[in-house]
Amino acid sequence: MLSELEKKQIRERILSKFKPEKIILFGSQARGTADEKSDIDLLVIASITEDRFIMMNKMCSWLLALNHAFDVIILTEKEFERDKKYPGTIARYATKEGIILYER
Repeated sequence: MLSELEKKQIRERILSKFKPEKIILFGSQARGTADEKSDIDLLVIASITEDRFIMMNKMCSWLLALNHAFDVIILTEKEFERDKKYPGTIARYATKEGIILYER
């Protein structure tokens, strides 16, 4: 499980380069079941200003300085609100088990 310092570092690193509406930690790190091989799953709610996959790759690259493996998913606010109602979606998992690291 991530320490409060690590959560703060993730939040500050993302906010220094991007302008998200919300950052949600989800998956094993949020559930407290992570081990030393676990990555860090983040759902970032943001406006899509360029190709989504390019944005996600840029964000992952920017987070590499924190010496963890990251899996970043970016959804718009509209996509998040729509998807969080449906079982099996990342938005639903993040809503149910996630930890909000930042919210505008």
